[in-house]
Amino acid sequence: MIDQEKIKQGVRLLLEGMGEDITREGLTETPDRIARMYEELYGGMDEDPSIHLHKMFHTDNREMVVEKDITFYSTCEHHMLPFYGKVHIAYIPDGKVVGLSKLARTVEVFARRLQLQEQLTDQIADALMKHMQPKGVMVLVEAEHLCMTMRGIKKPGSRTVTLSRRGVFESDPMLEDRFFRMLER
Repeated sequence: MIDQEKIKQGVRLLLEGMGEDITREGLTETPDRIARMYEELYGGMDEDPSIHLHKMFHTDNREMVVEKDITFYSTCEHHMLPFYGKVHIAYIPDGKVVGLSKLARTVEVFARRLQLQEQLTDQIADALMKHMQPKGVMVLVEAEHLCMTMRGIKKPGSRTVTLSRRGVFESDPMLEDRFFRMLER
């Protein structure tokens, strides 16, 4: 649960630590703004992804379902700077499918937490396997990290790509190849 008062206190201390005058006109409401923003950005910490994956629909189709280019924004837990990009998801149904918007909502739950991209990728794959029980899942995440672009090495445009395979995607390289071909379309 987000404690807005603690966040406000922390922001005041941070501003003072930076040498700012917290009574300056432009900063007087900043602690409150940041506390409200954090409630929005990190609301996924208290949200259970299963709420988006519990409603399933019967299908006789056993072919790969791909939802690609799901935009996300998250925050790196190491530097508390944003990273953002696209998530691509594939799964092989085992008699049931989920509404496509539910995949994007699941991504959002995990993205709205302090994160590592590798962890985000695995969390999405694991949640889909657990709650949808498909034959297999594959998740590919491509992201740009501001800790790489605006500080440190300062290499804008560099992207990090992570991949998680579960179920039949782990044992069938042809499925993985098909997924990558579908992403190129």
